[in-house]
Amino acid sequence: MSTPLLLLQDISYTLGGKPLLDNASLSIAAGERVCLVGRNGSGKSTLLKITVGQQHADSGNIFLQPGTSVQYLSQEPDLSGYNTTLDYVCSVLPNPEDHYRARILLSALGLEGDENPKNLSGGEARRCALAKALAPKPDLLLLDEPTNHLDLPAIEWLESELKSLSSAMIIISHDRRFLENMANGIIWIDRGQIRQLNQKFSQFEIWKEEFFEQEAVEHHKLNRQIAREEDWVRYGVTARRKRNVRRMAELADLRQKRQDIVKNPSMSSLQASQADISGKLVVVAEQLNKSYGDQIIIKNLDLRILRGDRLGIVGPNGAGKTTLLRVLTGQEPPDSGEIKIGSNLEINTLDQQRNLLDPNKTLAQTLTSGSGDYVQVGGEKKHVVGYMKEFMFNPEQAKTPVHALSGGEKARLLLACALAKPSNVLILDEPTNDLDLETLDLLQELLASYPGTVLVVSHDRDFLDRVATSTLIAGGNGEWIEYAGGYSDMMALRKQSQKDVEPIKQNSNNKSNTSSKPTKGKSQKLSYKDQFELDHLPEKLEKLNTQIELLNQKLADPSLYEKDLKAFHTYTEQLTKAHQDHHQMEERWLELEMLQEELKQ
Repeated sequence: MSTPLLLLQDISYTLGGKPLLDNASLSIAAGERVCLVGRNGSGKSTLLKITVGQQHADSGNIFLQPGTSVQYLSQEPDLSGYNTTLDYVCSVLPNPEDHYRARILLSALGLEGDENPKNLSGGEARRCALAKALAPKPDLLLLDEPTNHLDLPAIEWLESELKSLSSAMIIISHDRRFLENMANGIIWIDRGQIRQLNQKFSQFEIWKEEFFEQEAVEHHKLNRQIAREEDWVRYGVTARRKRNVRRMAELADLRQKRQDIVKNPSMSSLQASQADISGKLVVVAEQLNKSYGDQIIIKNLDLRILRGDRLGIVGPNGAGKTTLLRVLTGQEPPDSGEIKIGSNLEINTLDQQRNLLDPNKTLAQTLTSGSGDYVQVGGEKKHVVGYMKEFMFNPEQAKTPVHALSGGEKARLLLACALAKPSNVLILDEPTNDLDLETLDLLQELLASYPGTVLVVSHDRDFLDRVATSTLIAGGNGEWIEYAGGYSDMMALRKQSQKDVEPIKQNSNNKSNTSSKPTKGKSQKLSYKDQFELDHLPEKLEKLNTQIELLNQKLADPSLYEKDLKAFHTYTEQLTKAHQDHHQMEERWLELEMLQEELKQ
C-alpha cells in the first residue's frame, strides 16, 4: 500500500472541558476527494485548522508527504495586509508576476482584481479566498463550505474547475448535490470519533443509519449483561457466602462503560410558531416593474402566490432576488404595475446576513432578547435551556458569547430565533448556509408541513428539489420566469422548451418557403407512444406509492435489523430504488403534460 499524502493519527482536542476530537485518525491518498461530514460543532472546521497548523491538538501526530503543497479555504479568511484582491490571490503563486490564472479565477467568481480587501463584503471575501486556494493547483485542497455565497452558475463552474484538478481534497459542505458530484469518499465525525467510507455521498445516510442501528443493539446487549451481573450480586449463592472480588470488579467496569458512552444527540423535530391563518391570496403582482438607474430588476412581472405555496427563487448574484422579495412583501414600492398584498399576513424573515445576532450577547440573551430565563415560542413560554436543547445546544453553552460559536451553530441559533416568532409567511434568504445535514433534513420536513406560505432564495439544488412547489428564475434583463416544481423540474422544463422551439422554427421556415395555397387546419397531438405512456403513468405511480408504503412498514419493525440483517438491506435497497423510480416517473409525467399543453395551443 502506498504512503498516504496526509495521515492524522490519534488526534485529540478538548474545547471547554468537552472532548471535541478523541483519538481521531484519518488518511488521504494522492488525488482522493472526500467529503467531511458531521453535525454543527462536531469539530469539522477544527480538524482542518489542526491539519494546517492554525490550531494545535492536545495530542496525536500529523504526517504530510514532504514537498506537498496545501491550500486551505477557511470560513473567515483574513485579507488584511493586501492592497488589492489580485495581490491577495497572487501571493500564493510560484511567480507572483504571473497574473493570468489569478485574473481568470477572480473573474469567474465575480471580482475584478482591483478591489480593496477592506471594502469587501463577507461573501466577496470568501470568493476571493476561494480563488486564492485554487490558483496554485495544490497537491491538497482543504475547503470549508466552498459553495457559500456562490450562485448556481458559479457552483457549476466550481464543480468543473475542481474536477479539472489532480489535487486531493477534503470538502466540508451542506450542499448534497455538490458533494455527490465531487466526492468519492466520506469522512464522518461523530462524537469525537472519525469513520471513513470509500463510497459516494449518496451512501452516507444508509451507512449512518446502519451504524446507529448496530450501536443500539450493542447498547441493549450491554444493559442486559449489567442486569445479569446485578442479579448475581443480589441473589447468587456465591455472593451470600463470599463476595467474588473479580466479578464485582467486572460489574463496576461494565457500569463505567455504560456511563462513558456518549449518546447520539439529535433534533427530533422543528416547529414554527404559527400565526392566524392568512387570506387565500398572499401576493398578486400584475405588470410589475422595478429599476435602479439603468439596471432593470423586474420587468412586466405577473405572479400569483397563494396560501400554502412554497416558491423557490433562483438567479445569479446581482439579479435582484432580495429586491424582488422586498417588493413582493410590500417593503419597497415598484416603479409601476400593481401589487396586492393579502390580508392578515404575519411575515417572518430569516436573513443570511445574520443582522439579528449581536456577537457580544450570550446565546441565552439572544434567545430571550435579554428578558430573563424564558423564550416566548408563539403563545407558550419555554425555559431557555430546554429550548436550546431542541436545537442541539448544550446547557453549558447558555453563557457562551455569539462570536465564539461556529458558523453552523450561529445558523442554528438564527433558526431558533426565527421559528420562535409567530408567522404565516416565511421568507428564507439562503437558509441552508452552514447548517449541518441533519438540521437541513428537519428544516425540509418543517417547510413541507408548514401550513403557511414560504418564499425561499437558495442556490442549493437539492434543497430546492425537496422544498419548492414552483421555482422562479431570473431570465436576464429583469425577466422572471416561473416553473412548476423544484430545481431539477425547472431545468428539465427549460431543456424541453428549448427542444420544442427548434421544430417550431423549422416548421415556420418551411411554411414561409411554400406557396400560399390554403390548407386545412390540423391540431397537433402527442404521438401514440407518448399518449399511451401519459395515460398509464398515474396508474404506475399509484402502484409505486403502494410499494413504498409497504417497504416503509417493513422497515419500521425495530427488530428487523437484529432478526434478519439480509432482509433489512434488501428492503432498504428496494426502497431507495422505488423513490428514484417515483421521482423519474413524476418528471416524465410532468414533461408529457407540458408537451401536450403546448401542442394544443
